[in-house]
Amino acid sequence: MRKSSALAVALSVGLALVSGALADSPERIFADGVNGAKIHSASSFVCPQKIGSFERDAVGERDPRSGSVYCAYSKLDGVYGTIVLKPIVGGYDAKTSLAGEFEETESTGGHMIGENGEKIGPRADHAAVYTRTYEAAKLRDADFRILYAGAAIGNWALETTVEYSDPRDVEAETDFVNAVYSAAGAEIAQPQQAGPSAAH
Repeated sequence: MRKSSALAVALSVGLALVSGALADSPERIFADGVNGAKIHSASSFVCPQKIGSFERDAVGERDPRSGSVYCAYSKLDGVYGTIVLKPIVGGYDAKTSLAGEFEETESTGGHMIGENGEKIGPRADHAAVYTRTYEAAKLRDADFRILYAGAAIGNWALETTVEYSDPRDVEAETDFVNAVYSAAGAEIAQPQQAGPSAAH
């Protein structure tokens, strides 16, 4: 009995390790696209090799429990952009979802300097993108800022963080956020609306 139990435990552990390794594999989460792009298989969202002056550094799984993934970008002079995509379960509120990031920024001395919500993208049905900006540090000739953005697109929440210097990187930050949400609105499938069945 003891040998059988030990064997069963060993097999269970082995299967769990294999399953975990497969679940964490970026190749299973993202498919290869044209020009080096990575396509999130579940949502069809595309993380291109470049977004404006930003270059992609990495893609991967952020939290296996929630099914969230990320695409990390950067550009010269220490400007960083991170995109997080996660499935929506039971509704989405950007301010609530990003509360942990807000608290962490505030705990290190950052203070909020702006909050907004606007539609980004060419279509009228694109969701409003909630944004909040923090001043994280004040230097002699520039302010180090962090922008958080979040929106529900289809059945997915798309959250973006950009760390940048103001005034030097304001244009790059704006272009990055606009590009991310404009593309997502076209790439991520919208939920199908139930309609009346056709008469035959």
